[in-house]
Amino acid sequence: METLLGQGRAAIDLIVDAGSFTEGTVGARTFDDPDFGPGAVVGTASLEGETVTVIASDAEAFNEKFPVVYSGIIGLEEGYKMAQAVYATLAADAEKAAASKRPIVLIVDTPGNGPGKVEEIFGMNKATGAYQLALAEARLAGHPIVAMVVGRAISGAFLCHGLQADRILSLTSEFQTMIHVMPITSVSRIIKKDVELLEALAKSNPVFAAGPAFFFKLGGVERLVETIDGMRPAIAAQIADIRKAKADKAATALTGPRGRGALGAERGGRTVRPKVQELLRSEFAAVEERFRPRAN
Repeated sequence: METLLGQGRAAIDLIVDAGSFTEGTVGARTFDDPDFGPGAVVGTASLEGETVTVIASDAEAFNEKFPVVYSGIIGLEEGYKMAQAVYATLAADAEKAAASKRPIVLIVDTPGNGPGKVEEIFGMNKATGAYQLALAEARLAGHPIVAMVVGRAISGAFLCHGLQADRILSLTSEFQTMIHVMPITSVSRIIKKDVELLEALAKSNPVFAAGPAFFFKLGGVERLVETIDGMRPAIAAQIADIRKAKADKAATALTGPRGRGALGAERGGRTVRPKVQELLRSEFAAVEERFRPRAN
């Protein structure tokens, strides 16, 4: 079985129209400094003839300024570079109607963020937060955003490079794709529960488990793609579906993070979530008047 693990750049050419990817240019913005965020690949391409912004990770790049940023890790500079590509997309289509906003395709293969001491001091959280905010703004502005998991989608890097998308697709686990917040061994160490207990829970509760099939049940993954050749038509179909949803205010809630929660409940992977939400709403309603601002 083929795999695209660690091959974010190769995945770009497999997804977009042949020869259409122009790296380093998004709208009027040019990213011409090869030493800034070398692990972030940004550019413009066409997909089924439509202009799209492409954002991916390069697992073969190494950021010499930050030794922990390698193998597709999204570091401080990478986070800012990706955010800038999103804002360049927003600027390029600022005068267009919502239905004409260009899509953003996120190609996901990242083992996490760069959590080194230097990165934390310089503001790693601000960089990844800026990227999340940029994607959220683009999504709300009408840009269809599709994340395609081709390798690893792990921890905080997936939080900023994937989970803000309207829809998430993933190659099946046969392609060595990995999706999880952290390995069960790490969960065991943090919550001080035996690995064996967590492995048993993972068989019945997808929250404790890892992998695209479990995230599909949780509603995190919209669709599992079973062939590499199937990625392009699957992404194009999602873009068309997202456009229809964004044109219908009632259906807009079915895109983005909120839509994934509803989808997870529908698939039986988040049966408790709606009950907790309803409990919180009822408790808030009981005290709302005490905290509502009063007119002068």
